[in-house]
Amino acid sequence: MRVLLAEDEHQLAAWLVKALAQSAIQLDWVDDGRMVLPSVQATRYDALILDLGLPGRGGREVLAQLRAADQRLPVLILTARDSLIERVGSLHEGADDFLAKPFQLAELEARLVALVRRSRGGDHPRFTCGALAYDAGSKQFTLQHAPLALTPREHAVLRVLIMRSGEPLSKREILERVFGDDDDVQPDAVEVLVHRLRKRLHGSPVGVRTVRGLGYALHSEPPAGEPS
Repeated sequence: MRVLLAEDEHQLAAWLVKALAQSAIQLDWVDDGRMVLPSVQATRYDALILDLGLPGRGGREVLAQLRAADQRLPVLILTARDSLIERVGSLHEGADDFLAKPFQLAELEARLVALVRRSRGGDHPRFTCGALAYDAGSKQFTLQHAPLALTPREHAVLRVLIMRSGEPLSKREILERVFGDDDDVQPDAVEVLVHRLRKRLHGSPVGVRTVRGLGYALHSEPPAGEPS
């Protein structure tokens, strides 16, 4: 999962970047409200954590700008302004959720996962692609109801793909979501990991297909007798 954090408290932001990385959430960080829309337009994020008290352009103005630009990215408001008026106002203005400071990391992570799940049109606590399922709580994959054994990097790539099931992701996008700012990792590593995943999924109705010019996409074949 790749998330943009708009927060001007540098100590808090630095801590969140490191802490959420332990849960395989890649956090990109900006500290000025004027940087949010350009960042969202340049990178495909799964969610935005938005502080209301940003310099340059306040959080509410940023939110209005995003919605006016038809950016439907899920937005979680993170702020010290914990009042009913602030919460209700933010939700009416287009926010999807609201979390007041101070907060527990586990709650922030759970709310992010729920936001992304809802944005994909499902209330089930898992991401699925046919017979393949990923439980965000246990961080486990199952294939045809059996646990799927994966290396940590295979797990990370497959998680990225299932969260965008059916939607092609370029090698560069996968690389950034899995390895972050590790400059030592080359795009060829994605090809190797996709090859390994195809072998893991071989014989099942789920596979990773190459979409020419766009990248890789996770897909599932319909059961025999059903139209494709």
